[in-house]
Amino acid sequence: MSYVIDVYNNKITAERNFVDYAVFVSFFPLLVAGPIERATHLLPQIKRKRVFNYNQAVDGLRQILWGLFKKVVIADNCADYANLIFNNSSHYPGSVLLLGAIFFAFQIYGDFSGYSDIALGTARLFGIELLRNFSFPYFSRDIAEFWRRWHISLSSWFRDYLYIPLGGSKGGTWKKIRNTFIIFIVSGFWHGANWTFIAWGALNAIYFLPLMLTNRNRNNMEIVAQGRILPAPQELISMIITFGLTVLAWVFFRAENMEHALSYFSGIFSLSLLTVPKGSDFISTAIAPAPMFCLLAFFNIIEWIGRAQPYAIANIGTGWHRLLRWAFYSFIIVLMGVYMKTDESPFIYFQF
Repeated sequence: MSYVIDVYNNKITAERNFVDYAVFVSFFPLLVAGPIERATHLLPQIKRKRVFNYNQAVDGLRQILWGLFKKVVIADNCADYANLIFNNSSHYPGSVLLLGAIFFAFQIYGDFSGYSDIALGTARLFGIELLRNFSFPYFSRDIAEFWRRWHISLSSWFRDYLYIPLGGSKGGTWKKIRNTFIIFIVSGFWHGANWTFIAWGALNAIYFLPLMLTNRNRNNMEIVAQGRILPAPQELISMIITFGLTVLAWVFFRAENMEHALSYFSGIFSLSLLTVPKGSDFISTAIAPAPMFCLLAFFNIIEWIGRAQPYAIANIGTGWHRLLRWAFYSFIIVLMGVYMKTDESPFIYFQF
């Protein structure tokens, strides 16, 4: 669609080489779940002569490694917990339901950003640089920043081909509100013809509107705690609030239908939220809670250390002695070997 629209608007000229065009629309790394590429970005790379670049290939393999870890260790094991809790939500107290929503938040992030890392790394082996799709969204300090960092290629696509043609943020307050709801509801509808996706989009629009109407939607343009090891207390509070709002919105995304979502919320916002989860609540999961929380802690620490880079381990270990660097990569591979599931776990975004 973007190719046809850009040609129509004279932003690009129509491609006359059928092979180059066919490669553009069917480039295999991004074909299933993105990122959503633009002809203006990908076609020139396809048309130019490329030679093998060792450093570029090593960087691609490193990103593939981290993407695989996200998928087979973090996403697939969080899916066990999320599926158990969401599929039996009526049997659990609010504290466990909240944990289930958090597990799903890490599942969908690990699953989708993991695929994007694998796609970008694979393309880099062929000398192709794809658009970045994720930029550590769970370290965002407000919802506007979250949407600048989550599924970047889709968000920017809706911005350029829907939001701006509708008038964007120009015009009166009513037009701003209308365009914001349209963009988020269409984003929800893009994921599926279910009222839960519409509710997810509308809820994110409600989150976003106060920032836009008070001109605070572009306050946090740089990564959090730039040049510092730890965030400031105010930054930490902002991140926790933003992550909490995002987790609640994901309930609509994961629920089977609106009735399921509303009953899930009623369980969370009850006195049982104050109860302490028990290990017996997760007896049927492949990984016990303690190792699962350790894996999530390791994952978040590495992501935090590498948050200023294109992906978490882009620069981690590059200045180390070769044996130490290989030991780090081997440790990640061992974790994948130990904690990967043996049954099939399709990528979530295969269905969209």
